Amino acid sequence: MQDRLKRDLVDLMLTPGLSGHEERVAALIRARLPDGLKTRTDRLGNLILTLEGRADRASVMVFTHMDQLGFIVRKIEADGLIRVERMGGVPERALAAQAVLCCVGEGSDVPGLIANKAHHATGPDEKYKVLKAPEIFIDTGHGSKAAVEAAGVRIGTPIVYLPRAMDLAGVRIAGTSVDDRAGCAVLIELVRALSAVKNRPTVHAVFSVQEEFNLRGALVAAQMLKPDIAIQIDLMLATDTPDMADRGEMQLGAGPGMSLYSFHGRGTLNGVIPHPSLVALMERTAASEGLALQRSAQVGVLTDLSYVQLVGEGVAAIDMGFPMRYSHSALECCDLADLEGLTRLLAAAIRAIGPDFALNRG
Repeated sequence: MQDRLKRDLVDLMLTPGLSGHEERVAALIRARLPDGLKTRTDRLGNLILTLEGRADRASVMVFTHMDQLGFIVRKIEADGLIRVERMGGVPERALAAQAVLCCVGEGSDVPGLIANKAHHATGPDEKYKVLKAPEIFIDTGHGSKAAVEAAGVRIGTPIVYLPRAMDLAGVRIAGTSVDDRAGCAVLIELVRALSAVKNRPTVHAVFSVQEEFNLRGALVAAQMLKPDIAIQIDLMLATDTPDMADRGEMQLGAGPGMSLYSFHGRGTLNGVIPHPSLVALMERTAASEGLALQRSAQVGVLTDLSYVQLVGEGVAAIDMGFPMRYSHSALECCDLADLEGLTRLLAAAIRAIGPDFALNRG
């Protein structure tokens, strides 16, 4: 399983897909799903696959987002340098000198770099200054606006970190858009595992769009599918580095994670307190399957489950995920063993949802 997860993850990481421009990622996912399974795409671009199951069981929507954060071209200067706006929570302090890709079209994408002022010309007042996104410029090597436009770059062109994937020690992997191409790899593998299982609930697998653009896509899918249960797959903040040590006890390589509390607290007053029946299900399943299960409670974290849980009469909801280091930077890091553990846990938990599963709290 780890070999398949790694292959899918690497290929997904190397495929650009800014929020609102996920088509290439969706095409790759569609090609990796088992033969004979029918997918559909809604008007926003969510990729949806339904595995029909027992009518006496609660229906389950398992979802993860395909998109990544990045930039949108807002202006091209006369000298060919490109000005941008941020798309999503791009950390400005991590941008200087990063390689990027202007996504013109498959086979025609234009590489570039975020300029960093020459060190020899940097004054004392500039050495520790972080430029805001509207102040940076991207250099593609073209010498004029006309040349940049001839290469296909226009106002509105999406730009992402230059797609990369690299092996680290053991089974750890780093690269672009681990958030949430790792979740996509897990969901692909989960579909493979569940497609041959008959005695289970109906499962809607949703690869959603525009999560990084204020959590847009999954809500639309949930409104259409009307699931009883929603399970979100996303990163869990790893807290096993010195800069994160006071944030929790989530360790890379120590198994999948379960969120017990999330709250954004930065303008978007939303979050998730998971359904107790789902918490108990995940804990029972981890114990019975001999799988590790870590726990997370974080402020500053928000997923589109925050909105999915409010659909219809309310949806029993839980955030499940994998530990990840260095979120939203050009090189994020995860452990393939955690992805395998998460896949096995979710497959077993969903199989264990019976007719008597309690959907109402209390």
